[in-house]
Amino acid sequence: MSDQWEETMACAIACSKCHAKLSPDDKRILSVYDHLPICLACKKVEESRPDYVDVSRYTIGQCMDMTELNYGDPRGFCFYHFYPYTCK
Repeated sequence: MSDQWEETMACAIACSKCHAKLSPDDKRILSVYDHLPICLACKKVEESRPDYVDVSRYTIGQCMDMTELNYGDPRGFCFYHFYPYTCK
């Protein structure tokens, strides 16, 4: 997944949940559930789910195992599950 991150998802033009259009300056964030880019409104909905804390912890563990421990996180794949970003 992290290999495709920058190429296919970093500059998504729409939220993968509600399909709202995203301009390059709009903040977006990766879903901890499916690793797809979502708008900040959908992130708030995601955070209200009862399993969000457990899924977030699992995602952090997955990311550390998959990227950070092996390669670092040079393109922000793990980081952007928890911090909003804009298209560069």
